[in-house]
Amino acid sequence: MNSAAAQARPHCAAGNQDATGPRMASARTSPSEERAPETGFEIPVTISRAAFLRDGTDAAFRETIYTMVRALDGLMRCREVFARHLGLTGSQFAVLMGVAYRQGETGVTIRDLAEHVRLAPTHVTTEVGRLIRRRLLVKRRNAADGRSVLVSLSPAGENAVRDVSPVLRQINDTLFRDIGPADFDATGDVLRRLADNADQALAQPRAAQSAAHLQDGLE
Repeated sequence: MNSAAAQARPHCAAGNQDATGPRMASARTSPSEERAPETGFEIPVTISRAAFLRDGTDAAFRETIYTMVRALDGLMRCREVFARHLGLTGSQFAVLMGVAYRQGETGVTIRDLAEHVRLAPTHVTTEVGRLIRRRLLVKRRNAADGRSVLVSLSPAGENAVRDVSPVLRQINDTLFRDIGPADFDATGDVLRRLADNADQALAQPRAAQSAAHLQDGLE
């Protein structure tokens, strides 16, 4: 009986291994072995205006958007090159050049400067302070409005603008070598409208989120 039991035990063990092994393995299926997604997925269009759809798709529209993002990224990287030439950050360079173009005879206010360089007034105030500490800008009280100050280039700031100008010309000449004045003006018009429309477009999801939060608070 012992001999028969000894022969039966390995058989049972092998049987258990065969019975449970495959099931345990299937329970531990790796993500790479999961069922592949079904083919034929139809991507929803990202714009509903018929004029931007070709053959019922928005593929050309999206490619243009990607190209615009790539171009804007290139412009930002060029600005970083200009900034590094002067040992500044991109925002500081934008503020410095903004002052150069907007200071006139008396200087420029923080509000007007922020509008020109498209940065938040608080950010511009911070960067103006840093540039003043680097002796590139000077400020004085605004006689017409005691609540604000007027910002101007210092002599060192004027020298910095002169120093970076050859680099600006070299890069801009290459950037716009295949673009005519008419194309440039048309692009500027489109970008201005996009900038204005962006504020309205971004306000829509913010309003929806605020309404959702309000509804959650009432429930």
